[in-house]
Amino acid sequence: MSATKDQYDLAVIGAGPAGLAAATLAAQRGLSTVLLDEQEAPGGQIYRAITRTPLRNPGVLGPDYWHGAELTGPFRDSGADHLPGTTVWSVSRDLEIGLSRQGAARILPVKHVILATGALERPFPIPGWTLPGVMGAGAAQILLKASGLVAQGNVVLAGSGPLLWLLAWQYLRAGARIDAILDTTPRENWRAALPQLGAFLRSDYVGKGVRLLFEVRRKVKVYSGVSELKALGDGRVQMVSFRQGDGEEWRLPADTLLLHQGVIPNINLANAIGCAQTWDETQRCWTPQVDAWGATTVPGVAVAGDGAGIGGALAAEHRGRLAALDALLRLGRIDRVERDRSAAPHRDALERAQQGRDFLDTLYSPAKPFRVPPDDTIVCRCEEVTAGQVREAVALGCSGPNQTKSFLRCGMGPCQGRLCGPTVTEVIAEARGVSPAEVGYYRLRPPVKPITLAELASLPKSEADVAAVLGRH
Repeated sequence: MSATKDQYDLAVIGAGPAGLAAATLAAQRGLSTVLLDEQEAPGGQIYRAITRTPLRNPGVLGPDYWHGAELTGPFRDSGADHLPGTTVWSVSRDLEIGLSRQGAARILPVKHVILATGALERPFPIPGWTLPGVMGAGAAQILLKASGLVAQGNVVLAGSGPLLWLLAWQYLRAGARIDAILDTTPRENWRAALPQLGAFLRSDYVGKGVRLLFEVRRKVKVYSGVSELKALGDGRVQMVSFRQGDGEEWRLPADTLLLHQGVIPNINLANAIGCAQTWDETQRCWTPQVDAWGATTVPGVAVAGDGAGIGGALAAEHRGRLAALDALLRLGRIDRVERDRSAAPHRDALERAQQGRDFLDTLYSPAKPFRVPPDDTIVCRCEEVTAGQVREAVALGCSGPNQTKSFLRCGMGPCQGRLCGPTVTEVIAEARGVSPAEVGYYRLRPPVKPITLAELASLPKSEADVAAVLGRH
């Protein structure tokens, strides 16, 4: 499928569970819909390579992964257009989408936009995290899903959060070796999470989680209460050092160190459009301000799924459908009564999917030393800026991340702040003795993804160029 229309009623950006569900429902209800995604196949990160993974044994990745196949089939038959391999680098307030595909850029006008940009792994800045051989657990999971590849040699997983344990379980199911898991979950988090334990015990997380944890702990040495984590090595990671509580330092050989301390919303595109953001103290991240339908503060722009706050794949799916129903209302295809009636089963399913989430968010809130690292730790990988340099900038008068750009170029590299933004905000907040909500976040402007001058030059400059771009020679 390809985009063949001059304009669409709806553009959905991101082909994960929220994007697939939103695009499918909207197209089935009669909206001309296009799904834009950077990957060559639908699925997003959680269902990466669902239509083409080489891992055909369903027991390796588990039933939750294979649920993605139940979304791709209906999407394929929905009538929505699909532009894979597409980078969206801009969305204007006039709902004109700047995109690049196959080396050429174009502007695509639409009437409504649903951002389904999903989540990113939270930065995990520790000494040595830029060494070759150190990577995110999410990246390791992508390699497993897309190519059937697992790390070799001495493999150590470190951090906290459900994905860390899921990856360990999937690695073991794939026959891979794991030498140790270094659990950085603070012990005090268990006490803080106790008030939410009842709702968690009634959720679907319990049965799956207990079985998964039991199988992993039975096969892998787990070190709990880990602090002062460091990656050591000459030219690449060779060793990992850490402490358990206030105990002595441990050192383990490591050819690969997989880091993870949860996920946060990917807000860059929403931020660049001008959607208002809010600091979430529980999830310790910035989230777009949205209503119960995913609508943002910018007319015609909604956010669905984990891009509006972490809730998991099933919750994202139903939030995508709710956003699509609201788009139908705003575009005059259904009335409010029909929207609310159609939304009822999805709201019920969303409530079930989110039950127990507060417990997980509280339990796996990252320890402060891993969010606010010591001075000699690099926080901005693109520009090689350390936490100490950020603190020095604060001492010179920098009050927020945007000023550190001028002083240090933080957030101005290829990742546009995705790997340093949360850390820079928290380092500044600690140095100033205020909340991250007061410090703020980077003010982003398009393009939010790298684009070449050749791509920009390919943009239409006349009516004839517009016709050529649209294929109407």
